[in-house]
Amino acid sequence: MDFQHGVILNIDKPADWTSFDVVRKVRSLTKVKKVGHSGTLDPMAVGVLLVCTGKATKRVPELQELEKEYEAEILLGLETDTLDITGNTVAITPIPDQLEGVLPEILSHFMGDILQIPPMVSALKKDGKPLYKLARQGIKVPLKPRQVRINDIRLLRCQDRRFRIRVRCSRGTYIRSLARDIGKQLGSSGTLTYLVRTRIGPYTRTEAWKIPKLQEFILEYRESNITT
Repeated sequence: MDFQHGVILNIDKPADWTSFDVVRKVRSLTKVKKVGHSGTLDPMAVGVLLVCTGKATKRVPELQELEKEYEAEILLGLETDTLDITGNTVAITPIPDQLEGVLPEILSHFMGDILQIPPMVSALKKDGKPLYKLARQGIKVPLKPRQVRINDIRLLRCQDRRFRIRVRCSRGTYIRSLARDIGKQLGSSGTLTYLVRTRIGPYTRTEAWKIPKLQEFILEYRESNITT
C-alpha cells in the first residue's frame, strides 16, 4: 500500500471526532503531508469517511459526487440551534397523534429533488468564512435554499417521540435539515439525535477501517518496509 503514491481509505469515523481529526490521524500515521477527505461528517456522527492520501486526493471531487446512505434517529417536539441534540434548546413543540400512521406519507413528500436550507452551524462558507465560525460569534446570515436529491427515504422504526429512517441522497444533503423539515411537515419540530453514514457509493461501513485497527495495520506496514 503506497500511501505517498495515493490510496483511498474507507474509515469508520468515531463519534466525537471531527472529520479533520481523522485526516490529521492518517497524516500522522502515514507520514504523508497531502491527505484529504471526500465529505464532512459532524462530530456526533459516525460511519463512512473516505480519506485520500498522496495523488489519490485528485479523486476527491469524483468521490464527493457518489450517492450517500445514512441511518438517522429524529426526536420530535424539540428544536435546537444546531438542529441536532448537541445544540441549545430554542423551542418545545407539540407531538402529533398516531405518529407511526402518518409518517410514511410525510416521508414520501421528501422523495426526489427538493429545496433544502442548510444549517447555520455547518462547514459551508459565507465570504470565505465557515458558517459555524460565524454562528459561534453570534452572527446570523440569510441562507438560500439549495437543491438536493433524496433517492430513497424509509421508516425503519418508530417509538413514542422518536423514529429512525434510512436515507439515500445526493451530495450536499444535510440530514439535520431533513430532520427539521420532517418535523415541520408534521406540525412539530425535529432534532437529529443519531446519525451514521452507512455507505458512500460502493464503500460500506461493514468494510470500513476502525481507527485502532487502521493504526495497527499502518504501523506494521511501516515497520515491515523499514526492515526490508
